Amino acid sequence: MKIASIFAISCIGFCGIASFATAEDAHIVVAPKDVKWAPTPKVLPAGAEMAVLFGDPTKQGLFALRLKVPSGYAIPPHTHPAEEVITVISGTTNLGMGEIADRSAAKSLPAGSFFALPPGMAHFVYFDEETVVQVTTNGPWGLKYVNPADDPQKTQ
Repeated sequence: MKIASIFAISCIGFCGIASFATAEDAHIVVAPKDVKWAPTPKVLPAGAEMAVLFGDPTKQGLFALRLKVPSGYAIPPHTHPAEEVITVISGTTNLGMGEIADRSAAKSLPAGSFFALPPGMAHFVYFDEETVVQVTTNGPWGLKYVNPADDPQKTQ
């Protein structure tokens, strides 16, 4: 819960940049040219960008966001408080399960791939090329590192 709260606070500035679409809106259409990228919250390693397409990750309810990461980007083993549904839009995601980042056990998922993770399932991801993934889940969004020393907020 502490991580979700920290994420919510870190997104306050981000909320001013992006205009969140909500379920109360008639409908949502976002063309690729209309995606507005911004830095990710500090709970993620530096270097990635995020674009909220629908909803508000800091509030309760459904939301969808895209995460654009550079080549060489990695997120150490972590969990989330809610089920996550992910689609690889471009590039390749390397997904590994468990509390240890054993890259030899990761599965390479190219553009068009889909995966869903239940709440609390430890996993890690890394990227060998620029990649965009779309994450759909329920907020407030949170991320808890298996090893607290991996939390970028503790090293930034």
